[in-house]
Amino acid sequence: MKARVIVTLKNGVLDPQGKAIEGALRALGIDGVDGVRQGKVFDVELSGTDEDAARSALEEACQRLLANTVIENYRIEIA
Repeated sequence: MKARVIVTLKNGVLDPQGKAIEGALRALGIDGVDGVRQGKVFDVELSGTDEDAARSALEEACQRLLANTVIENYRIEIA
């Protein structure tokens, strides 16, 4: 089973990396960029076919390792 975990900064959390990317895009002459927020994507392959068990395992992984839940949100997609 394949899953994707998408981790993004919570609203209101400053994103200096996103600001740097935004500035670099402008320096490259790319117009129309009003803002950039950076995040992380984890593509995970899981054994088994139990979607509930997979979601539970990924929830634990996010809480313990993949996301800093103080400043980040996460979303789990299972394919």
